[in-house]
Amino acid sequence: MVDEIHLAKEKLAKDIIGEIVLSDNPDKILKKWRSIFNFSQKKIANYLEITSSVISDYESGRRKSPGTNVVKKYVNALLNLDVKRGGHVIKSFTQTTQSNIISRAIIDLKEFSSGININEFFGHLNCNILTKNMGGMDREIYGYTMIDSVKAISELSFPQLINLYGATTQRALIFTNISTGRTPMVAIKLTNLQPGLVVLHGIDKVDEVAVNIAEAENIPLGVCRLEKTSDILERLKGYG
Repeated sequence: MVDEIHLAKEKLAKDIIGEIVLSDNPDKILKKWRSIFNFSQKKIANYLEITSSVISDYESGRRKSPGTNVVKKYVNALLNLDVKRGGHVIKSFTQTTQSNIISRAIIDLKEFSSGININEFFGHLNCNILTKNMGGMDREIYGYTMIDSVKAISELSFPQLINLYGATTQRALIFTNISTGRTPMVAIKLTNLQPGLVVLHGIDKVDEVAVNIAEAENIPLGVCRLEKTSDILERLKGYG
């Protein structure tokens, strides 16, 4: 049982840290997780041997966004204190099925019976390619996942994001319901997995950071000019 709790603790730590790091409002996520574990600011502060005002400043946004080391210490405090009282919160997360959460974020997912050329796929979806001088554009993909970006980024943990890939990472990730394209590309970079290509749908201007990440990670990136999500799904019916 001790080993099971230890493994569950490590997994949950990665999930929480990932959520905080990815969030545009890390202060709110810090407070959310402290509330989930039902610890006071004073309890966390005493464990970390700091004042309660420091915790309050981070959770209210009065201090600048905490660095990775601060986040790790904060999260480990939550988990270690929970273990001391029996690990009830940690256990609750290992027992909760996540399939419904994942399915809400996925609009469509399909594997191909044979490879599809990346350039062909971009053309089929009427995409403008944003990444320049990209090697490997003659590669093939073997499936796609269409994702509601808001639901995926706001609701899914790192391991769940990885599950969006389906049977193979050599696939297209199509993100809809986005504002700048930055958050999906940051998430891809942090999961340390490389899709065959990324398609952004529903925006006119893409954040420069998203393009820079795509080029640095050698991930072909395009913007789909089809008007509706249903238009994309109709185009994708021909692939099987």
